[in-house]
Amino acid sequence: MEPLIALLVVTAAVLAVGRLWLPRLRPLPVALRGGLAAMFALTGGAHFVGLRAELVAMVPDALPSPELLVTLTGFAELAGAVALLVRPLAHYAAAALSLLLVVMFPANVDLALHGTNLPWWDALLPRTVLQVVFLAATITVAVAGFRTRAEAPAEPAASPGRV
Repeated sequence: MEPLIALLVVTAAVLAVGRLWLPRLRPLPVALRGGLAAMFALTGGAHFVGLRAELVAMVPDALPSPELLVTLTGFAELAGAVALLVRPLAHYAAAALSLLLVVMFPANVDLALHGTNLPWWDALLPRTVLQVVFLAATITVAVAGFRTRAEAPAEPAASPGRV
């Protein structure tokens, strides 16, 4: 639930700042970049501090080296969080994080189906809805960035003799 709260609160804060002071923060994809960066910083950090043991236990038995996988996915989430804040990299980061969400979803399903004493939001349906919300946010940022890049005018070619 904390990742959803981080996503919503930071996205809303960025939208508010955009509305009140910085117009460049007004577009939803820009605000989502901030919310997603906060969310993935939170979840990526949990791979190393606080929830590491629970995350290692979530790795399906069929996968090798659960601790290594948790470490790698944690680094991927943290790197994605940083890249979301770098405009030229944001859409690539959002696309990569979308893929990461899809790849990691089976571990979430496994936890929802076989975990014990889970809060209601870790049941299969709420967890799936959360995943869809997170994917919608990352895909929105990715599509907006790729669309903007495709619509940008091409840079003029350097003419011979000009440096």
